[in-house]
Amino acid sequence: MSKATATRGRPLSPHLTVYRWPVTMTVSILHRVTGGALYFGTLLVAWWLIAAATSQSYFDFVNVIYGSWLGRLVLFGYTWALVHHMLGGLRHLIWDTGAGLEKHRASRLAWANIAGSVVLTVLIWIAGYAARGF
Repeated sequence: MSKATATRGRPLSPHLTVYRWPVTMTVSILHRVTGGALYFGTLLVAWWLIAAATSQSYFDFVNVIYGSWLGRLVLFGYTWALVHHMLGGLRHLIWDTGAGLEKHRASRLAWANIAGSVVLTVLIWIAGYAARGF
């Protein structure tokens, strides 16, 4: 039997170094990731509430952990995940009405989701520190 050889090379699939992710795909992935992170963050909120209901010393222990630089960083990330996921839900609500489905508008909404989540998170933390008198 003769063996046939291909005369032309097969086309290569786009690779990560060649393919540029659209912002809508990036925000969609972030929406899923933040949804998963909210499960972990909700456990932190539940731990804080349980500590508040248990005793003053245990509540102080949890507050020391949350007040450390690592705890504040985790809480900042949780706040951003919460705001980003909420804005992503609003973006989907807009799409459910049939508006914003054009490519340029969907990209604009995705960028607004990213920028809005960062700005709102910073504003929430500024308001929180202002309310505490820091």
